[in-house]
Amino acid sequence: MTVLDDRTTAATWPTAYPQGYAVVDVETTGLARDDRIVSAAVYRLDAQGNVEDHWYTLVNPERDPGPVWIHGLTSDVLEGAPLFAEIAAEFAARLDGRVLVAHNAMFDWQMIAREYARAQSAAPVRQRLCTIALAKELALPLPNHKLESLAAHFGVVQQRAHNALDDARVLAEAFRPSLHAAAERNVRLPLLECRPLTEWASAPTQPRAGHPSSYRAGGWRPSRKRPSCPYPNPGRYESDKPLKQGMRVAFSGDTSIDRELLEDRTVEAGLHVATSVSRLTSLLVTNDPDSATSKTLKARSFGTPVVDEAAYTQLLRDVTPADG
Repeated sequence: MTVLDDRTTAATWPTAYPQGYAVVDVETTGLARDDRIVSAAVYRLDAQGNVEDHWYTLVNPERDPGPVWIHGLTSDVLEGAPLFAEIAAEFAARLDGRVLVAHNAMFDWQMIAREYARAQSAAPVRQRLCTIALAKELALPLPNHKLESLAAHFGVVQQRAHNALDDARVLAEAFRPSLHAAAERNVRLPLLECRPLTEWASAPTQPRAGHPSSYRAGGWRPSRKRPSCPYPNPGRYESDKPLKQGMRVAFSGDTSIDRELLEDRTVEAGLHVATSVSRLTSLLVTNDPDSATSKTLKARSFGTPVVDEAAYTQLLRDVTPADG
């Protein structure tokens, strides 16, 4: 019998767990929906988290590279890199049939899905797993949810932070013991559905080199009309119960996840994104509940429940279906 670690064996491995993983990291020109991927890395792992192989590529974003001070990739470096459409097939082959694993997986998935939609294709990914959510599920004693903290917890040494290949390596090495801890305790993995995007197939021309990156505050974004929520509003959120499809959710203030990405995830879950707070608002999400914004003031006057971003992203993992 093959021993996988000190306590978990092949014979006791949960049969419901996925049969393979693709640990992914992408570096981008920014955090908004119009931003582009500038580098990508994939570590393919087997069912028990063992590394099978890895792959890395630069990507020409056809625009300003954005925060060079973070990812270190200048326009000169990226000029001769392949376009995303040119690496899409190889990238897809690395993802095919596997669960996409990333640190803040919603962000990586949204960036990847949008690139494929621009290339008039779709990534062959059906589920994703966020290592932040898994760390919370395992109640790991981390000071925060940064990758460096997860790496330090498992004794993994980072060599080049914000380099896609090294970040993917670090995450792969930290994911394996996390996966084994989950298997030992028979923890349900926090898997979420990945839905391909199609809206970008006919998107307007993207900003070219020399145009400002939307990573900077106040960057331009096109207006976006969302479809109306198909579910009736079930009322206010109650702290001891899950969210329910149809609830009206408002956001106020800065969020660590790009606001549009957070709103996308809200809509995917069957919730209504409210642009203002009223007596019908089910929940206000803000990281600064004591601020004097119009939304927080109205929430106080109406008695609208308030949660922070971290709590909200956890709630999004298990939204109750609307009444049939």
